[in-house]
Amino acid sequence: MRRQGLQQRQHAKPAGGGGGGMKGMIGRLLIAVVVVLICTISLVVTSTSNGGARSGSRSKMSLDELWRSADSVGWRPSSAPRSDWPPPPSETNGYLRVRCNGGLNQQRTAICNAVLAARIMNATLVLPELDANSFWHDDSGFRGIYDVEHFMKSLRYDVKIVEKIPEIHKNGKTKKIKAVQLRPPRDAPITWYTTDALVKMKEHGAIYLTPFSHRLAEEIDNPEYQRLRCRVNYHALRFKTNIMKLSQSIVDKLRAQGHFMSIHLRFEMDMLAFAGCFEIFNPKEQEILKKYRTENFAPKKLIYKERRAIGKCPLTPEEVGLILRAMGFNNSTRIYLAAGDLFGGERFMKPFRALFPHLENHSSVDPSDELAENTQGLLGSAVDYMVCLLSDIFMPTYDGPSNFANNLLGHRLYYGFRTTIRPDRKALAPIFIDREKGRTAGFEEAVRQAMFKTNLGSPHKRIPPESFYKILGQNVSAKLLHRIWHINVHQIICWKFLTAVE
Repeated sequence: MRRQGLQQRQHAKPAGGGGGGMKGMIGRLLIAVVVVLICTISLVVTSTSNGGARSGSRSKMSLDELWRSADSVGWRPSSAPRSDWPPPPSETNGYLRVRCNGGLNQQRTAICNAVLAARIMNATLVLPELDANSFWHDDSGFRGIYDVEHFMKSLRYDVKIVEKIPEIHKNGKTKKIKAVQLRPPRDAPITWYTTDALVKMKEHGAIYLTPFSHRLAEEIDNPEYQRLRCRVNYHALRFKTNIMKLSQSIVDKLRAQGHFMSIHLRFEMDMLAFAGCFEIFNPKEQEILKKYRTENFAPKKLIYKERRAIGKCPLTPEEVGLILRAMGFNNSTRIYLAAGDLFGGERFMKPFRALFPHLENHSSVDPSDELAENTQGLLGSAVDYMVCLLSDIFMPTYDGPSNFANNLLGHRLYYGFRTTIRPDRKALAPIFIDREKGRTAGFEEAVRQAMFKTNLGSPHKRIPPESFYKILGQNVSAKLLHRIWHINVHQIICWKFLTAVE
């Protein structure tokens, strides 16, 4: 009876005729349309916030956002091993000596690779040698720059480290182990260390790898090896106490008046000669650059206009100032300059200083005798590194190749997702060329647009946006992605989500 009554009610016509049924249908359609609209808007918002980077462009960020570190949305640095990682055995295959050449940050990368090479070969690492004299005319050495005790203690579960190769006492005689010298191939694979190098180590008891810069492949398909590099770079390599105190003192003085940014102004003779960008200089300066290039780099035909058009020339100080102004920074912005001797001198700095008069370096912040004595050579570069690491915003003006900029990029991300502004020189080049030709209409807006568009050009392999989601899952906001877009593949595995298991 109930079923029959229900069927009768379902098929009965409404008392008011067909109009009521039509109104009901229209009402239901309107509700459906509203639901579809809400879902569509929700999907668009979600896509913009979580996956906006997939579209290939960044949204414009306000200066307030740039001065602040990004919200880590649950991610934190963690370079601890995630799988079985036994301590080094008491008996190793021999001793590994390395001579790290280049500037401070090239040496820093070499030290990370030396520790990893020792682990790969089950070798005892002799405290790395820094080739300071040829580059900096500075004989500080490893002990003069880094906290040796902290370095050895931090890595005690990874490799055995000694300050020098010990002498062997046998049958009442003292014998020195002489390390056989080897020249590793550039970006050598792990197999070179487990075959060629290891055979020589077992045969002679010790090997001496020189030069040792970029002598181990960056891309290694072993997450634990990459995490070891992170442990060395971000934990074990700590500058000496006097450098840390001096750097903090400079940061405190700069921050006493509010936010400050640091700029690595790579407008120096070596980089200009490497890039082949000569024509903005006078004939005498061009001769100096060409001579330096001939003596230090492989022959290569470089055409200035072509190099400039594709963004291969370092930004001039004036161009850096114009970029910052277009982004909205005003002339009260405090800027710390980390740079060597700027080629061309004050005539290139004058336009920059006119735009941003509050320019400082480690000497101007504290011109004391003690500071002058402690910021020569490698020490000066170490102070610049620490001030740039701790600054609210860091801007490298030429990051390819630049070990200083690339090291800081990873380090600033590892410790708090601090803002790094990386000018897209290729996108900016035609804008500046037009300006030089007198076409200035819309200049600042064009620069602003170029600065907030995605730049995937880089000297190293970088992670494409889709890989972030594969590696990190969906716990990545658009703002966080803005900060981590350009990091190296091996750096990303040195993070951990708070809810993940070690």
